[in-house]
Amino acid sequence: MKVKTILVSQPEPKVENSPYFEIQNKLKVKVDFRPFIHVEGVSAKDVRAQKIDLNNFTAIVLTSKNSVDNFFRVAEEMRYKVPETMKYFCQSEAVAFYLQKYVVYRKRKIYVGQKDFADLSPLIKKYKDEKFLLPASDQLNDDVPQTMDNLKVNWTAGTFYKTVMSDLSDLKDVYYDVLVFFSPTGIKSLFKNFPDFKQNDTRIAVFGSTTQKEALDRNLRIDIMAPAPGTPSMTMALEKYIIEANKGK
Repeated sequence: MKVKTILVSQPEPKVENSPYFEIQNKLKVKVDFRPFIHVEGVSAKDVRAQKIDLNNFTAIVLTSKNSVDNFFRVAEEMRYKVPETMKYFCQSEAVAFYLQKYVVYRKRKIYVGQKDFADLSPLIKKYKDEKFLLPASDQLNDDVPQTMDNLKVNWTAGTFYKTVMSDLSDLKDVYYDVLVFFSPTGIKSLFKNFPDFKQNDTRIAVFGSTTQKEALDRNLRIDIMAPAPGTPSMTMALEKYIIEANKGK
């Protein structure tokens, strides 16, 4: 079965040199983007209901751009002026760079991990006497609380935003050769929107073991998996599969 159309369950990349656009041009396939899930902020009132007072914290642990946006949104809603003495522990360079949208770098104490949350451990341990706030989603990865608990620091997790399934009803009669998923919630959204979904000849591409598990639990056949040996990214896995599937085109 040749591949002509692909639906990626994420927003369209804003950069012109995205590998998805390269696949589209190089392999002459149509790539569409549609978020199957989206983020909605939790109100300041609901954050207060979690018994969170921003005045009680001296350090913020930021795991994503969403956590940055929603921390500062809630702070503004609460009329809380973030002090210049606040320490920021960012999971990655991308998160730290994004933080510049809200704070002046040279005036702030910012500590940056490599990539995985556990990489922050030595930095947090160095400042173990701080009172840490972790503004997170309602679907916090298990490794985050485990890491914080193991460090034996004073920390609090707060739900500042939620992952919500998008309305996909307009896709009811639209067919794609490949559907690409990056999270278990994306697959849940597929079945919430289309309870009677039958895979038939549709190829399913998944990224990560938790997404893979959700797909298998839903009795989906996984045709494309990333990361995998030789194909660490989804775009590399897609390209390899499409070239094989479209041989002799």
